[in-house]
Amino acid sequence: MIATRLTKALCAAALTASLCVMLEGCPLVVVGAAGGGALMATDRRSVGAQTEDREIQAKTQSMFIGDMPDEAHMDVTVFNRRVLLTGEVPTPEAKAKAEAITRTIDNVQGIINELTVGPPSSFTARSNDAYITSKVKAALFTEKDLGSNFFKVVTEGGRVYLMGLVTPTEGDRGADAASRVTGVVQVVKVFQYITPEEAQRLSLGTPPSPDGASGASGANAPAPVQAAPAPEPDAGVTTGAVPDGNVQSQSIDQKQAPAPVMNSSPVQPGNPNKTQ
Repeated sequence: MIATRLTKALCAAALTASLCVMLEGCPLVVVGAAGGGALMATDRRSVGAQTEDREIQAKTQSMFIGDMPDEAHMDVTVFNRRVLLTGEVPTPEAKAKAEAITRTIDNVQGIINELTVGPPSSFTARSNDAYITSKVKAALFTEKDLGSNFFKVVTEGGRVYLMGLVTPTEGDRGADAASRVTGVVQVVKVFQYITPEEAQRLSLGTPPSPDGASGASGANAPAPVQAAPAPEPDAGVTTGAVPDGNVQSQSIDQKQAPAPVMNSSPVQPGNPNKTQ
């Protein structure tokens, strides 16, 4: 059963890579973050949080298309009202502007700005990232006693970003599994941590206790869990044609030592006020 599911995951990645190649040369392309999206239909966010995440993502993408430089390649991933920005922008000013734009979006609890300053990645590199994402998801799925559906996986330039509401132990195990996937150059933790007790309540579909006793607080605190709908594919924003010569992608079939694991850049304040 595991082998069959692993094969299906790799086939899906190959299809994604083919579609990316077909899109090459388009001056304006709206693409998905490489593998953003939960691994299963259920996760630890409430239905309301998942809906708001999609709204935040759509609004941010729309504003980026109109306000960011044409040569920028940017992906927006939202999980539990936190926005992760990845990709490439031409100048430090553009990186700061992207964060400022995100801060204008209602109900954003935090911003993790992982944009890099440099030329946009090629479609070949992005296809490799999509394939790496599929392998990381498969690795998480095959980890014994680890809820792979609690993780959201994004890959950019061989760096794997892991998001999710997880316990410290779950986070460490997930990061270790991702670091051992061939082609991964670095694993970046973008987790919101909860206690094992809170994780147990969420897994049972029980809302957090009324007194707020939990390992999460503020922007980290998950909303009550309800039956979750299947997540929609994440989408990012890419502007400008991207020549293949800009980035040399690493072979992902070569054996390698575990990639280094690190925490993300500090979470910056967002705009938690929600327009009524």
